[in-house]
Amino acid sequence: MNEDATRPLPVGKLPEQVLEGLLRRAPKPDSRVVVWPGVGEDAAVIDAGESYLVCKSDPITFAADRIGWYAVNVNANDIATTGARPRWFMVTALLPENGTTPQLAGEIFDDVVRACEPMGVSLVGGHTEITHGLDRPILVGSMIGEVEKDRLVRKDGARAGDVVILTKGVAIEGTAVIAREMRNRLTGHFPAAMLDRCADFLFEPGISVVKEALAANSARHVHAMHDPTEGGLATGLHELCRATGLGAQVDASRVPVLPETTGLCDHLGICSFGLIASGSMLIVVDPTDEDAVCEALEREKILAARIGTLTDRFADVRDVNADCQELWRKPEVDELARLFSE
Repeated sequence: MNEDATRPLPVGKLPEQVLEGLLRRAPKPDSRVVVWPGVGEDAAVIDAGESYLVCKSDPITFAADRIGWYAVNVNANDIATTGARPRWFMVTALLPENGTTPQLAGEIFDDVVRACEPMGVSLVGGHTEITHGLDRPILVGSMIGEVEKDRLVRKDGARAGDVVILTKGVAIEGTAVIAREMRNRLTGHFPAAMLDRCADFLFEPGISVVKEALAANSARHVHAMHDPTEGGLATGLHELCRATGLGAQVDASRVPVLPETTGLCDHLGICSFGLIASGSMLIVVDPTDEDAVCEALEREKILAARIGTLTDRFADVRDVNADCQELWRKPEVDELARLFSE
């Protein structure tokens, strides 16, 4: 047996090489599947006749506070990257054997319902249990969306020379989680009002990207979209390039980093580009469509910044301002996971 096959893996997503090897084992007998799983693919797409169904499953493992809100929105975000509208949600709730009360279960359930309502998403099923060995709740969500066939956004539609737009800024989710889960560690170093504001990033500017995805796709034909989550913007760009078969030149100086994020990251010694980044969307369009898409986002009061372009160099992400166009490294683990393991 290969020695690497017995070596423990770090916390977080499976390494790309491991995941690709697993996915190669899966048979593909169903001709109705339009988009199969792959590194950098956000969701599966299935031909349902007159429209496409878009399917996604994602867990929430970092956060405990407002976990239901996270579960609905992170799954809805991946649906939105295909241009689809989230429709139906299922959730598996694994609750710790010590400390789970009817009140806790009710709070999580209510949180899920409150997150579904603004998007018109129906909660259609799932599973709940008290689980041995857990010290905190874990939710695993499954979202199904729907899109007209001529509005589907596929990552293989991207081309070299396309513009990469980033919405809102980084790292919204990571900032909110740090403020909510590490409040005691931060108190005394930052004003309470600032930490309250960071915690509220969950809602404003918010971790949902459904509105910007639908607005961009309605304005022009979007070539690709990707939701940078675990591993932050750096991992999101690498995943986008793997899925499109292209590379990217990025101008790091144009990446909007929220000032509160900068403050927390500098204090904790972590990199904002490697911090879980739900709330931002990478949108890939033809250069001639850039203005129309940015104007559509502006009408929705969503910040949009052109941060780079795609190239024909496969999976190669470089900073255009650095000496010798320095390669952007993909972090081994999300900065949040690194913090929690300290």
